[in-house]
Amino acid sequence: MAVAYSHYLSSDNNPPIPSPASVIPTQDELKKFAAHKAVEFVKSGMIIGLGSGSTAIHAVNRIGELLRQGKLHNIIGIPTSKITHERALSLEIPISDLDSHPIIDLAIDGADEVDPYLNLVKGRGGCLLREKMVEMACNKFIVIVDESKLVKYLGGSGLGFPVEIVKFCWKFTANKLELLFKEAGCVSKLRMCENGEAFVTDNGNFIIDLYLDKDIGDLKVASDKILRIAGVVEHGLFLDLATTVIVAGECGITVKNKLELEG
Repeated sequence: MAVAYSHYLSSDNNPPIPSPASVIPTQDELKKFAAHKAVEFVKSGMIIGLGSGSTAIHAVNRIGELLRQGKLHNIIGIPTSKITHERALSLEIPISDLDSHPIIDLAIDGADEVDPYLNLVKGRGGCLLREKMVEMACNKFIVIVDESKLVKYLGGSGLGFPVEIVKFCWKFTANKLELLFKEAGCVSKLRMCENGEAFVTDNGNFIIDLYLDKDIGDLKVASDKILRIAGVVEHGLFLDLATTVIVAGECGITVKNKLELEG
């Protein structure tokens, strides 16, 4: 299902964005279009999983805006990262956690890759563990992306997919991961910060990014093999979790539903 941009070109507090007929949207504008479409699924009284990253933050901002305008009421947000937690507080979005709300009505988040079956790679922002915990607890998971995130197979972007591991003997764990996908030309790299120090997640762990030359085959088998390695906390393969993927491209918004693919 394709949707034109005209519905998303302005908000009550911002000037209109130039029409795509005259100006090609920037990547950030595409993300914003997709995020605003996703927030249309949010209803008053819902428990909402609040995603992390540059795309999801547009959805968080929009929810905050609608709450201020009185168009949404009684929303409770479950943040997937410390940054999202802080952003939600700044927008006066009431927040809680999975201990208090183990069942979530709806989660909205971005993705780093989306394959034709709506499987995802997530976690290049480093929040994959909390994201997966929240999104596995939701009744509906809406993914928002721009069309650059669509791939033929997971890992196909060449940017790798993340695995969160404990710090203890991290090289040992990284080598195990690399050997696991040796036939796919896997190279494992410890994620680093700009200051030259190892990136540390909100949970105090390291991230190993796996770079692949080929498709790793059966994703569920790959998932199980990764999780069986001692030292692995969680990985960025999000399989069979997305119920809807909203894709923003230069020509408009496309909504892909899991049920339609299965049908």
